[in-house]
Amino acid sequence: MAGDPAEPSDEELMAEVAAGNRAAFNVLSRRHLKRSLGLAMRIAGNAQDAEEVVQDAFLQVWRHADRWRGDQARFTTWLYRIVVNRALTYRRRRGFDPLEAAAEIPSALPDAQATVEERQLAKWVDGAIAALPERQRAALSLCVYEELTCAEAAKVLDVSVSAMESLLVRARRVLRETLRPLIGPADTGPDRGPNKGFDEGKP
Repeated sequence: MAGDPAEPSDEELMAEVAAGNRAAFNVLSRRHLKRSLGLAMRIAGNAQDAEEVVQDAFLQVWRHADRWRGDQARFTTWLYRIVVNRALTYRRRRGFDPLEAAAEIPSALPDAQATVEERQLAKWVDGAIAALPERQRAALSLCVYEELTCAEAAKVLDVSVSAMESLLVRARRVLRETLRPLIGPADTGPDRGPNKGFDEGKP
């Protein structure tokens, strides 16, 4: 994201892109490539599809830059909507359950170095998220990983804020049950450890 005041904003770049400025498009693409790939990967389920999704999404940005209206939505909201829709299309076309390929749930984390434990937990979390219904998976990816608010994520998925909150509640409930063998019973205290990110939404 643009953090230097000297750098052009997304809005300024999009105005240039709409006028056919390829250099502005390249800057915009580089700025949002990493997060777009991460979002596509979590929804589509594999790196090859994610790369194709993002290439397709940025192609749509280039072709239809004049359709974006900065007074109605942030650029990232518009971009993420394209990425999510493309990723869901790829996933439906492929039609497989990534959880089938995931490792079996162990009864507890193995006695090993912390880095190994973290990798195994992250792998299972990724598998559990990939097995969620597609709209729950998209909602969780937007709010937890992309750190959008419920209102921002609702605009991306074109649903009401209450519908977004409902998707998040259901997604977190499924994840808690799926991951219980790894993370243990839910803690009701203020610090809930590894489960915290899935229990707390953003307003």
